[in-house]
Amino acid sequence: MLLLTWRAGNRVWRELKDLPLRAAVALGAAGPGQPPRPGQLFKAYGIVLPIGLFAWWAMPQITLVMTPSIDAWVVHRSPGPIRHGDLVSFLLSDPLAGPKPVNVTKYALCLPGDWIMMIEKPATVGRGWTGWYYCNGRLMGVAKPLSRSGKALDRWRPENPHIPDGMIFVGSRHPDGYDSRYYGPVSIARLTRMEKLL
Repeated sequence: MLLLTWRAGNRVWRELKDLPLRAAVALGAAGPGQPPRPGQLFKAYGIVLPIGLFAWWAMPQITLVMTPSIDAWVVHRSPGPIRHGDLVSFLLSDPLAGPKPVNVTKYALCLPGDWIMMIEKPATVGRGWTGWYYCNGRLMGVAKPLSRSGKALDRWRPENPHIPDGMIFVGSRHPDGYDSRYYGPVSIARLTRMEKLL
């Protein structure tokens, strides 16, 4: 044990002893023990600073999509009216999503005034009932009775045959997607229109 401590201390001492030489090289010196060359340092700044500033500006403009339910890896804000099939992003506060609100990206599947219908059918796997959601007669997705972890899932049940004004049914075709099939349409005021970059 004492030998290991001595070796670790010796290694740290060597690293600290070489630190001034490494700093000189980082500041533009040709090598250890050589004088610094400020011109090299300014060239490095000329390359690194524009890249850093661009990254600082660009990072808030894009969103990384971390779900297999959306056919996109990187999206960015794209102002304009939301249409069928557009990507939308919003903050989801739901116990199933976790203790803190999370930013999610989904597709706008059924818009205000569109005809919405949910048909319940017995689950083909396990017990319970599934909910089959149709928008203007086209199947949007199926709500499962249980999550992958076995937790019971509540389904959204439309109260009238049309999506209400100011609301959009969001989701994906992924069988495990957590979307409006479970928590209902989302207010347009909460949605940001997005566009796929990658």
